Amino acid sequence: MQTANVQIKVKPLAELVTNTELQTEAERQLGICNSCRYCEGYCGTFKALTRYRSFDEATVNHLANLCHNCRGCYYACQYTEPHEFALNIPALLANVRAKNWEQHVKPQALSRVMQGSVWPYALLIVLFIVLFSTVIKVPWISAQPFYASISHNALVLIFTPLFVIPLISLAAGIRGYWKSVGGSRLRLSDLHEAMLSAASMKNLSGGQGQGCNYESGERYSSLRRWAHQATMYGFLLCFLSTSTATLYHYVLNSPAPYPLLSLPKLFGVAGGLLLSTGCAALWYLKTKSDRTLGSARRSTAEYVFIGLLFLVSTTGLLLYWSKDTGLASSWLIVHLSLVATFFIAIPYSKMAHGFFRLAALCREAQLQR
Repeated sequence: MQTANVQIKVKPLAELVTNTELQTEAERQLGICNSCRYCEGYCGTFKALTRYRSFDEATVNHLANLCHNCRGCYYACQYTEPHEFALNIPALLANVRAKNWEQHVKPQALSRVMQGSVWPYALLIVLFIVLFSTVIKVPWISAQPFYASISHNALVLIFTPLFVIPLISLAAGIRGYWKSVGGSRLRLSDLHEAMLSAASMKNLSGGQGQGCNYESGERYSSLRRWAHQATMYGFLLCFLSTSTATLYHYVLNSPAPYPLLSLPKLFGVAGGLLLSTGCAALWYLKTKSDRTLGSARRSTAEYVFIGLLFLVSTTGLLLYWSKDTGLASSWLIVHLSLVATFFIAIPYSKMAHGFFRLAALCREAQLQR
């Protein structure tokens, strides 16, 4: 008896546009992974995958947001192209993640545009440069001090809505995601476990400590993990700098400017240096990575966002070091414009991944409990 050869026709991931198409492909690929289980101990995503026998949309979204795109599974897999199964789990989950953020963060159209194009960022920066040039009303070449150029009250009036409104949109998106994956009432133990995982970024080492394959192919490297940690802790130090400055101003009745050895300045300078270094490293690693193992349609916007974060921190440092020089007012206008653009971009850009991933880690802690 002769058996006919059946060719599996797999549509390229780049051509999967709708959620239904992505979901169908996710069920196919994850089903094969679950049958093989060679990568079972690789990271939190594959450890979680073994709980399931089928993969509905909620499960796929949860697994996608657990994935750190370390790519170890791809290089270990025997079913990647040219095999007819054509598995590409890193790219699949990257596309599902991006679609997931777009689905939950409103307005969806703004999320899609800012994840896929450079132009919204460029337009916002130009608009804010015009705005701050008008508000500050000092020549671009001027040594006028920071708070002599723009008052504290004016900064609060401008930046409070720019910060709060995007955070409300992000919080609503996270709430929608939490409900969609069946999240229940959060315990402190779940949050604690998720925070520890996020702080150490253990899944960026494939969960086994040897590093990931993001920029090095079949070789392991820990550089991406270090770059992410520098970026995360640099950002947190910058946030802590702003928070302590707020306490100094409103609680201790000590308005800015502050000396170098004050907490706001120590946190800010250290955070800025870490953030700039981390973002520069992430940009470099992205140029070395294989675009076919990520969300190719959103690659340009990811570059733009990393660049924006780098420029926010670097211009902040330049603003501090250029005080009493003719470049002070120029760096002030540029820095404030970049910060304002960053605030608006928080829920609609790659920045959202940190918050969604933390939610996924909390959900995973619940499921393991």
